[in-house]
Amino acid sequence: MKFFKREQRSLFGEILDWMLTPLLVLWPASLALTWLVAQNIASRPFDRALEHNVQDLARQVRLEGDRLALRLAPEAALLRMGHVDQVFFQVRDIRGPLVSGDAAFPAPDGYATQDVGTARLRDGVMQGADVRIAYMWVKPDPFADRLALVQVAETLEKRSALASEIIKGVMLPQFVILPLAVLLVWLALARGIRPLHELEQRIRSRKPDDMSPLDDAIAPLEVAPLVGAVNDLLQRLHRSIETQKRFLADAAHQLKTPLAGLRMQADLAQRADASADDLKQSLKQIGRASIRATHTVNQLLARAESGGRGVPNQRCDLARLTLAVVQDSVPHALERRIDLGYDGLQPGADGGQFMGQPTLIQELVRNLVDNAINYTAPVAQGLRQLAPATPAAPGADRTPPEPGVVTVRVLADPYSGVLLLRVEDNGPGIGRAERALVFQPFYRALGTEADGSGLGLAIVDEIARQHGAQVDIEDARPHPTRPGAAVTVRFAATRGTPLPASGAPPALGE
Repeated sequence: MKFFKREQRSLFGEILDWMLTPLLVLWPASLALTWLVAQNIASRPFDRALEHNVQDLARQVRLEGDRLALRLAPEAALLRMGHVDQVFFQVRDIRGPLVSGDAAFPAPDGYATQDVGTARLRDGVMQGADVRIAYMWVKPDPFADRLALVQVAETLEKRSALASEIIKGVMLPQFVILPLAVLLVWLALARGIRPLHELEQRIRSRKPDDMSPLDDAIAPLEVAPLVGAVNDLLQRLHRSIETQKRFLADAAHQLKTPLAGLRMQADLAQRADASADDLKQSLKQIGRASIRATHTVNQLLARAESGGRGVPNQRCDLARLTLAVVQDSVPHALERRIDLGYDGLQPGADGGQFMGQPTLIQELVRNLVDNAINYTAPVAQGLRQLAPATPAAPGADRTPPEPGVVTVRVLADPYSGVLLLRVEDNGPGIGRAERALVFQPFYRALGTEADGSGLGLAIVDEIARQHGAQVDIEDARPHPTRPGAAVTVRFAATRGTPLPASGAPPALGE
């Protein structure tokens, strides 16, 4: 039981969060930045006017004898008259005495190092109110060493009022635009993910057996890879289902005959007039039929495995895998009186490796070796799958039969990078007209007496195609009646460090 389950998020909500969260976080920062910019914009014209006022006032300072004096015209009284702000001014001798104006002016920084004739600005407090101060040092008489400090201050009400108007003009539309932007984003996202809902409906409305690919034309470009992945999954699922159907059909087709034979032999053994020899013969036929059914089932399973595997490839040593199969096939070859041998590369040799699935490669080699052993016999009636027996003429000379020989070779071509698996025998061979047909499942020529289901070479071809290998069939030797067959499988070798040869089965060359 899961006590904690992560809440499933919707794509719509996720995108909406990532779009609106930065907007809502940055909007207050935008307000603060706009306020600072508005204050700066509103202060500039008032600062320039304040500088002009202090310069005009400085031009009215005179040196009369040994005393500084300020000669103001009657219109200068308007300096203190403001509709909103209160204005202060001061003219002070550098030696200390106040010449004119308000005495409560704060002294500017750098009082001892004066910059004559330049108007400067600073912030200050006058009578408990924040003010903006313009000041400058003036030399009334260029020939006398006397300096005067001229200052003009103004409160900040007009500046604040102008800044507020600017803020209102900028911010008020944002209070209308922001909700509209959120609404438009919402509608745009809803329209943008509509193809996903349509795709969902199309998938939900499909029949369970509909494995056709989805049409990615209506899907957005960003979702096209997902649709492609789903189509790939449908294709692999379709292949898997077809493999299962084919396996069931093949199993039913191939097991029908041996099971019918088992039932017939069991009925014969149960007859009341059956003798001991009849019973023994029936049991023998039942045993042979069960062996044939077991072999058929094993081949069907191998074919189903080769068609539905998804195991990743790994580095394989073809000589080692082949020798293991040859060693396992020795008892079968001895039972059939077949001379089974191996020739070629040893395990771990350079150039003997390739990328593949070891289990399937061993199944490929096993089917080739079993096929060669089953259809190569030292007697005239032991014929290959595709070459029916030619009955001997009456009275013909019965010479000792030529022994059956099966040779398995693993060869490497270091120049072309090709790795060869070749299985040769001295049986009746495969006719040219039938070499293209032997890879079809259950293909057996009329008159074939050897046990088999016709699946061996079909399994070989399917596994070879999965590994990008090529399978060829040709005569093993020039002979009028028994040219033999040579089945060659060409793999692409992998260059690299050879695999260690420790633990490899010994080479068999009997």
